[in-house]
Amino acid sequence: MITFDYIKPSANKAAIDAIMKNQNAMFIAGGTNLVDLMKRGITTPEKLVDINNLPLKGVNKSNNILSIGALTLNSEVAEHETVVKQFPLLSMALKAGASPQIRNMATVGGNMMQRTRCPYFYDTSMPCNKRAPGTGCGALHGYNRMHAIFGMSEQCIAVHPSDMCVALVALDAVVTVSGPKGERKIPFASFHRLPGDHPEKDNTLEKGELITSVEIKENNFSKHAYYLKVRDRASYAFALVSVAAALDIQNNIIHDARLAMGGVAHKPWRLKAAENILKGKPATEASFRLAAQMAMQGAKAFEYNAFKLKLAPNSIIEALTLASKA
Repeated sequence: MITFDYIKPSANKAAIDAIMKNQNAMFIAGGTNLVDLMKRGITTPEKLVDINNLPLKGVNKSNNILSIGALTLNSEVAEHETVVKQFPLLSMALKAGASPQIRNMATVGGNMMQRTRCPYFYDTSMPCNKRAPGTGCGALHGYNRMHAIFGMSEQCIAVHPSDMCVALVALDAVVTVSGPKGERKIPFASFHRLPGDHPEKDNTLEKGELITSVEIKENNFSKHAYYLKVRDRASYAFALVSVAAALDIQNNIIHDARLAMGGVAHKPWRLKAAENILKGKPATEASFRLAAQMAMQGAKAFEYNAFKLKLAPNSIIEALTLASKA
């Protein structure tokens, strides 16, 4: 690991100013991903700005909006009474992610900022446009079992690793950020980027911007929600495919639906067309199969991940079925 400077400011402005003064400075919170990247030489910041003293912790609900501070631990959000009762999809997604030890260190903002777990990204001897733009994508014609089936480009087929973010995009969360130009709000669906020609850019944050909170409006999805994560082992494994499913069911008719997937794209993958086709239909297997069929439009597999073309729709059907019975 390289040497670096370290500061721990106590005010948002001081933290932002510190980042703006150094092109190679980075924020650090829980460090559950950043420290690994530094150890491997993938990320080499000259300065770390520790934000743990900033007033960005806590879960609060006011005026029908749940606000979660960016420094709130994943474990705290997952077990918070309001989240468990009124936003169970988020609680389930958080509990499906990582291990209890990591959830006790990882923050909400840090979870959003984590980078892909593509092995070609982590292996500095291999080509990777995300790590070193212009070097090529090793996964494109390599071992791509864990990789994308939606939204990829010739530059990158990596997937976003977060479970929490899949639930947040399904719940229409909004991200609040502060930066040198002031505060702004970003719809969660617009926070992460598809790879395009610049896979090195994971999100739409501008230089110096700091995530301060995530907000979710009150909804009618507290009764019928389920987060399904299909993985190689039951604990501490990233998703082959995951599905966040939530339904507003009245008299067995679906009035509203939310669907998103993980493990299939460079960003949490919202399935709006599938949501729309569910509205007004009965909560039956036939309806769920129709939604799954709609969700898979445009999917493309590679040599080693073709199984996802069958696993993904089957997972959507199972998640919707379990949500409807919750």
